[in-house]
Amino acid sequence: MDKAKEVINKKWKKIKKRTKEISLLRYIKTNILFITYVLINLFASWILRIVTMENYFSFPAMVGDLAFILVIGAFAYLVKPKNQIKILMPLTIVMTLICVINAVYYENYVSFASFSLLSTASFLGDMDGGVVTSLIHLKDIILIYPPIVLLVVHLLLKKKDYYKKVELIERGKKRFLNTAVLAVIAIFVTFMLMQPSDYSRLKKQWNREYLVQRFGIYVYQLNDAIKSTQSKFTSLFGYDTASKVVRDFYDEKAKTDTTNSLTNEYTNIFDGKNVIVIHAESIMTHDMTLSFNNQELTPNLNRLASEGLFFNNYYPQVSVGTSSDTEFTFNTSLLPSSTGTVFVNYWDRTYEAIPGLLKQKGYYTASMHANNASFWNRNVMHETLGYDHFYARDSYDYSNEDTIMGMGLSDKEFFRQSVEKIKKINSEHDKFYLTLITLTNHTPWDDEDKYGDYSVDYKYTTTDENGNTVEKSLPYMEGTELGRYFKSVHYADSAIGDFINELDANGLLDNTVVVIYGDHDAKISKKEYRYFYNYDFETGKQYSKDDERYVDVDYYNYELNRKVPFIIWTKNSKGNPVLNKTIDKVMGMYDAMPTLANMFNFDYKYALGHDIFNVQDNIVVFPNGNWVTNDMYYNAQKEEYKLIKDSVVTDEQINKNKAYANKLLEVSDSIIVYDLEAEGKYEEKEK
Repeated sequence: MDKAKEVINKKWKKIKKRTKEISLLRYIKTNILFITYVLINLFASWILRIVTMENYFSFPAMVGDLAFILVIGAFAYLVKPKNQIKILMPLTIVMTLICVINAVYYENYVSFASFSLLSTASFLGDMDGGVVTSLIHLKDIILIYPPIVLLVVHLLLKKKDYYKKVELIERGKKRFLNTAVLAVIAIFVTFMLMQPSDYSRLKKQWNREYLVQRFGIYVYQLNDAIKSTQSKFTSLFGYDTASKVVRDFYDEKAKTDTTNSLTNEYTNIFDGKNVIVIHAESIMTHDMTLSFNNQELTPNLNRLASEGLFFNNYYPQVSVGTSSDTEFTFNTSLLPSSTGTVFVNYWDRTYEAIPGLLKQKGYYTASMHANNASFWNRNVMHETLGYDHFYARDSYDYSNEDTIMGMGLSDKEFFRQSVEKIKKINSEHDKFYLTLITLTNHTPWDDEDKYGDYSVDYKYTTTDENGNTVEKSLPYMEGTELGRYFKSVHYADSAIGDFINELDANGLLDNTVVVIYGDHDAKISKKEYRYFYNYDFETGKQYSKDDERYVDVDYYNYELNRKVPFIIWTKNSKGNPVLNKTIDKVMGMYDAMPTLANMFNFDYKYALGHDIFNVQDNIVVFPNGNWVTNDMYYNAQKEEYKLIKDSVVTDEQINKNKAYANKLLEVSDSIIVYDLEAEGKYEEKEK
C-alpha cells in the first residue's frame, strides 16, 4: 500500500512539474513580443550603467528598471495582440532615448541628464554642428538597438501569422492583471531595498548617480520629470517651511560662524578700484602645470599667478547649467538649483550679486561675450545680477571670417574689440566692474589650424646609423581629444596675455584689479587622461595595466583634477608680500564673492561661502552632495571618501560635514525657489 502511494506521489509530482513546464512554455510562446520588450529595455539600462558608472551589476537598479518597464508595458495587453506593437514600440523608443541621452550627457558632464534641460535645448541651435556631434560616441549609438530588435521580432511574428493564433487563446485583461501584479511585487521589492536616506535623496534629486545606482535609470528619470515639473509651481507651496529653514540657518550662522565679519590684511585693500573679471572657458589648474617640448602650456596664466594672488585649490561647483552655474555661484555665493538651471528657470528672482552690490557703490557694471545674448538666457539674467549693459554678439564685428573660431568670434579678436569698449567705458565712468566671457576654448576644439604652431607631440634627438644627430618625434597627444584641448588652451592663454598687454598699453591697468577664473573643467573622459599619464616615451605606446609605471585615473583622481585657476592680479602686485602669494586652502566658487567683498568693501547677507582669508577648515559642497576639505574628498554616491593628505578623520567629522552639506543645498534651493532674497522676504514674513 505504501509502495503504491509512493508511486502515485511520484507520478503526481511529475505531472505537476510537466504542467508547470507546459504552462511556462505556453506563456513564453504566446508572449514573445512582450518578453522581448522587457528584456531589450532591461538590458539597455544595464548597458547604460556599465558605459557610464562602470556599474556591472546592481540588483536594486535592475528591480527598479523592471518595475518601471512592467508598469508602463502592461497596458499593451488591453489591446489586441496585433496592435500591441503600437504601444510597446513608442515606449521602447522613449526608453531608448533616455538611455542614449544619458550616455551622451554622462560622457561629457559625468552626471545624468534632467528633464529640466528641455528648457535649455534651444541652446543647441546656437552651437556649431561639430560641437553637438562631438558629444556623441560609438557606444552611445549602440544603445539604439532596442527599437530595431523589437521591430524585427514583430515583423517575423507577423510573417508567421503569430498574432492570429495568439488572439484565439489570449485573455488580455487577465494578462494585464497578472503583469500588473508582477510590477507591484517589483515595486514592493524596490521599496524593501531602500535605505532610510533614499527617501530624502529621491525628494532632493541632488545625487543623480546614486539614484541611478539604487533605482535604475527609468525610475530616476520618472522622479526627475516629477521634480522638474514641480519646480514650475512649487513656489506656490511650502513657503513657510522654506523660509523657516533659511531663517534658522542664518540665525545659527550669526551665532556660530563669524568668519565673514572679521577683518584681515585684505580688508578694503581694493576699495574704489576698477575690476575686470575674465571668465575663462574650460581652463583648468592642471593646465598650468604642463609643458610640451620645454614650452609651457599656459605661460601667461603662469606669469599672472606668480605675480598675484593664486588660489590653487579652487573648485567649480557646477550642475547641469555648466558655465551659467559658474557665473551664478561666483557672483552670488549660492549653489546651482537642484532642478533646472537658475539662469533659465529662476531668472525672475532677486539675487544679492557682485555686479548689483558694486553698482550700489557707484560702479558702472557691464558684461561682454561674443556669443548670442540668449545663450543660457544671459540677456535677461545678466540684468537680474545687476549688470547695466550686456555687450553680446550683436555688439561685435563678425565680418572677418578669419577671426571666427569654434562657436564664434576668436578670443583674440573678442579681447581686441573689447578693449575699445573698455576705453570708452573708462572715459565715461569713474569706476567700473566688467566681466568678459571667453569662447574659443569651448569643446570640441576642432580649429587646430588656427590655434598656432604649439606642438603636443614628443620631440627628441638621437643618432642615426652613421652617428649623425637627428631630431625625431613621437605623436604623444597629437590627434587626441585631449591634445586638441591643450592646443586650444595654449591659444586661449595667448589671447589673455595679449589682452593684458593691450590694457596696459592703453593705461587701463593703473587703477584696475584683474580677476581670472576658470569656469569649469574640460569634461574630457578618464580614458583620455589614462593615455596622457601612461604614455611610454620609449615605445610610443601606452603602459599596460600590469606595468608598475601605470597610473590609474580613478573616480577620485578625476574629481580632484577638476580644479580651475582663480587669480587676483594687479599691475603692481609682483613682489608685494600681501598681494603676491599662493593660497593652498581648499576653496569653492561660492567663496569668491565673500573674499572679494572684503577686498572691495561691499556688504552682503546671504553668502554661503567664506572669505577664504578668515577660515581655516573650509569645506566645498558640490551640487550632487559630494564635498571636499583640505583633508579628504567625500563621495556621497557611495558614502565613501579618499584622503587627500596623511591625516586622521573621525566619523563625527564626516557626519558633521555631511549634515552641513545637505543643509547648504537645502538653504540655497529654498532661497532660489522661493525668492527669499527679495527685500529680506523671509525676514518680513516672520515679522
